[in-house]
Amino acid sequence: MNLKVIAFDADDTLFVTEPYFQESEKAFCDLLADYLPQHELQKELFRMETQNLDRYGYGIKGFVLSMIETAYLVSNYTIPVSTVSKIIDLGKEMLQHPIELINGVEHTLQSLHGRYKLIVATKGDLKDQQRKLHDSGLGHYFHHIEVMADKQVLNYQKLLQRLEVAPEHFMMIGNSLKSDVIPVLEMGSFGVHVPFHVTWEHEKISHQVIHPNFTAIQELSDVLTFIP
Repeated sequence: MNLKVIAFDADDTLFVTEPYFQESEKAFCDLLADYLPQHELQKELFRMETQNLDRYGYGIKGFVLSMIETAYLVSNYTIPVSTVSKIIDLGKEMLQHPIELINGVEHTLQSLHGRYKLIVATKGDLKDQQRKLHDSGLGHYFHHIEVMADKQVLNYQKLLQRLEVAPEHFMMIGNSLKSDVIPVLEMGSFGVHVPFHVTWEHEKISHQVIHPNFTAIQELSDVLTFIP
């Protein structure tokens, strides 16, 4: 490897995120328990989230809007205004949640800082991701922060063009095989998967990844054992 740029996903790679979505989803299901059982509400919410990705993008705000739309749908537009207000409050709580760093993050960034150009390449709401990076205290490690509309090959190619780096000099590290690994492998870069104990349904894949530029690790600090 002749790396020049190392990119990190943010949510569930640098700091904990998905468990807070799941907590809010559980609270949402409790609020609407009179309309549908939890497993059916979860199915309807996921369908709405997936349908709205092109419209709202990724992140908490889109999630809240999808919860509200789902509430209207399953209640046949009879949901009380007070319940809608409680759903909005769930989103506000998520946006104000203290940052919890993933184990080994700061040590890893300290070790790589100054040796490589470090960047954040993540999906989500721009303002919320900027807040989380600021509150995490990690922002000073990064040369560039990119909040991406999506993580397809074309999105990564545009990112590399802006950074003026060739694919063979780029590595992406993240918890999602679907978003953080497979697209960068397809364009000739290096992809590193560091799993998190919970994964959003939309990010799950059913097949194994086998590629000469692919590495799977258990903890983020494991990258220090093979990055030169």
